[in-house]
Amino acid sequence: MTPAKASHTPPRQMRIPDDEWLPFEDATGDQPRAAVVRDFIRWYLRRPGAKLPERPAAGPWSEPAQPAGA
Repeated sequence: MTPAKASHTPPRQMRIPDDEWLPFEDATGDQPRAAVVRDFIRWYLRRPGAKLPERPAAGPWSEPAQPAGA
């Protein structure tokens, strides 16, 4: 495996179910999901100048996923 370049952040793994991750992608619109997650982390850690990412208006992603066969 090739080591990451010093200028790059190493990838991190998170397990997020598709019924949350895929609607999250729809909700982020033109913003990359990773950018929204990074903004949230900076805000959560209370970094100077960090702001909680703005949530989009409610949309189809706001409804909980229905279990299969429901």
